[in-house]
Amino acid sequence: MTINFNKYEGTGNDFVMIDNRTAGFPKNDVALIEKMCDRRFGIGADGLILLEQDAAADFRMVYYNSDGNESSMCGNGGRCLVAFAKSLQLIQNDTNFIAADGPHHAAVFDNGLVSLGMKDVSEVHIKEDYVFLNTGSPHHVTMVEDLSHFDVKTEGAKIRYSDLYGKPGSNVNFVKQLSENHFALRTYERGVEDETLSCGTGATAVAIAMHATGRTQSHHIYLDVEGGKLEVSFVKEGNQYTHVFLKGPATFVFSGTIEI
Repeated sequence: MTINFNKYEGTGNDFVMIDNRTAGFPKNDVALIEKMCDRRFGIGADGLILLEQDAAADFRMVYYNSDGNESSMCGNGGRCLVAFAKSLQLIQNDTNFIAADGPHHAAVFDNGLVSLGMKDVSEVHIKEDYVFLNTGSPHHVTMVEDLSHFDVKTEGAKIRYSDLYGKPGSNVNFVKQLSENHFALRTYERGVEDETLSCGTGATAVAIAMHATGRTQSHHIYLDVEGGKLEVSFVKEGNQYTHVFLKGPATFVFSGTIEI
């Protein structure tokens, strides 16, 4: 069986994209998806995303981590899927689609940036040395001083597999403040089980966590990730963060076919 695929990246967070509107892809084959994401024996990616038909929206997003298992929302993956949908001429510059955490609105700009509406956040758990919140995926956020030399993989794994989050685990973000509304972060992603160059739901979680803890008063946050730059904006209504948008590049890398 020959599968056509496209490769996209959003600030270094890379994905195998497959048009599965005909429902022909063996989506329950965990080993196959894991192999396709393998950087030595497959195409190589942080995750695989299927674009599927949906009666209530322009399309449906089905996201798999590189371990082959279906997972929760992926912000950069969502932005890349929007760019892929536009390349297929399914959409113009605006779209509504369905993901694991519900409906999303997104817009594509002429400069290649994609702005993705994220879920509202009503619960931000502020602890003594970390913040936990869910932005479509669970995120642990903690501050560090020497971010550039920090062992993200080792320290991230300790938190991800700790009793704090149990078997489901959590993504883990390490953050340094650069200015009033400018932060740098590095993220350990569950499912990838390693540091990735970028994490969209992680950047969103960091922006909200920094506002909730009073480290910034701004509602428009600039974030430096290892693979580039992202922006997060939001509105604070009472205890809820609404109109949350993640904005950044979504770039086509290459297309090809693979025999399975």
